[in-house]
Amino acid sequence: AAAAAQVAAEAQAAAAAAAAEAGNVAPAKSPAPSRPSAPTDPSGAQAIARDLMLAQHGWGADQFGCLVSLWARESGWNVNAYNSSSGAAGIPQALPGSKMASAGADWQTNPATQISWGLGYIAGRYGTPCGAWDHSQSAGWY
Repeated sequence: AAAAAQVAAEAQAAAAAAAAEAGNVAPAKSPAPSRPSAPTDPSGAQAIARDLMLAQHGWGADQFGCLVSLWARESGWNVNAYNSSSGAAGIPQALPGSKMASAGADWQTNPATQISWGLGYIAGRYGTPCGAWDHSQSAGWY
């Protein structure tokens, strides 16, 4: 009986040690989502966006690559982009486009007005351009 108790105690100790060791092993982390890189010398609407995102929201180059990719997918950075099936308009593809009037009366033709509105939308809904990009990657829209 004593030998059986000793074997049981050793087995219990070994199981406890294995459980403790297993608890000390960190679970494998999934890799961080890859982030698009920003153009080194943006021009036109992208240059406006780079300046506005820093001035209005304090976002830097780490967010700019996500914004460039997001709006390239949405509108090709075309101020006149219009989706006839949904009614989304402009660089940020506001739905409806008239929402951008809150940023300026020239919302239909001024990229700075569209970008300013779009950055505010992103900040309010996703926090950052990379938050919006991540959502767009997983859902197919933002």
